[in-house]
Amino acid sequence: MPHPLRFTDDDPYLNRLRGIALSFPDAAERVSHGRPIFFTQRTFALFGAMVKGDHQSDVWSQSVVIQPDPEERDVLLSDERFFSPAYYGPHGWIGLNFRAAEPDWDEVTELVDMSYRNTALKRQVRLLDNGAGPLRSEG
Repeated sequence: MPHPLRFTDDDPYLNRLRGIALSFPDAAERVSHGRPIFFTQRTFALFGAMVKGDHQSDVWSQSVVIQPDPEERDVLLSDERFFSPAYYGPHGWIGLNFRAAEPDWDEVTELVDMSYRNTALKRQVRLLDNGAGPLRSEG
């Protein structure tokens, strides 16, 4: 039985995140477990989350889940906007709840960039460093 969709395509947070995530080299989107995920060979960001013990709540349904650098994880989690998502948190991932405060989209872009670098192939990171992607192409 497929998972029910846990998002709507007209969500403004999803649309903004989608624009950022799909600007990375070789990035694509698919739905997995009812949520949009952004990936190359591996997932680097997903939209929406839940926390352990609270699968019915939609409190975290408008969030981005990323894999930060290990040395940044605890610092980010000390900020009330961030949380440890169910299933992903034990593997080092964190979530940024867009509802906790109006998102700083430059910060979101930097977080997605960090996650992309932590999951992408070396070739894809070289493309990013050579000007592809949101942080390099705008400057």
